[in-house]
Amino acid sequence: MDHQPKMNKGGQNAFGARRVVRMVFIGLALLSIGYVLATAVLVIAGLTDSVSQSDVALVLGSKVELNGRPSARLAARLDCAVELYDTGKVPMILVSGGLGKEGYDEAMVMKEYLVSKGIPNERILTDSRGFNTFASARNTAQIAREKKYTIVLVISQYFHIPRCKMALHKCGIKSVYSVHARFFELRDIYSSFRETAGYVSYTFRRAP
Repeated sequence: MDHQPKMNKGGQNAFGARRVVRMVFIGLALLSIGYVLATAVLVIAGLTDSVSQSDVALVLGSKVELNGRPSARLAARLDCAVELYDTGKVPMILVSGGLGKEGYDEAMVMKEYLVSKGIPNERILTDSRGFNTFASARNTAQIAREKKYTIVLVISQYFHIPRCKMALHKCGIKSVYSVHARFFELRDIYSSFRETAGYVSYTFRRAP
């Protein structure tokens, strides 16, 4: 009678180790695919503008150059706000940012840029305490309550839009529309993947 050879203990351990490695590899591959798909969904959502008559346009801050001028990315956001104001979509513009590492108050630099583009000073609201997206959303909600605004149109880079809208909703603003800045660069690839992690983290943040 033939007997099947018994697998020794070392062989069993090796087989078990290979199985664990294979399962870990498969799990990481599935997570990676899911992360890429989630990023794609956020990018498509951010690129899909939703424009409607709104009470105020919220422009999120970004880098100010060492010469005190808005970076190209920030200028693109502000140009969107100018276009929306000129076409009558928004009667007011709220600029929100903090003190950048370059030493400039982003909100004040943004306001100066808008004024140079012909926006009346009294049509610009400033928030110099918008140190991050959630802070900008919180401060915008407070201003909206004071001014009796109910509809906000947010302007930022396309990959940032979904998180901005989520933050505004969490802070109590129900009607939020969006327009993405017409500025693209190679680093957007990295920024988009990073933004996915930021979006996930914001899902667990509570409203103030």
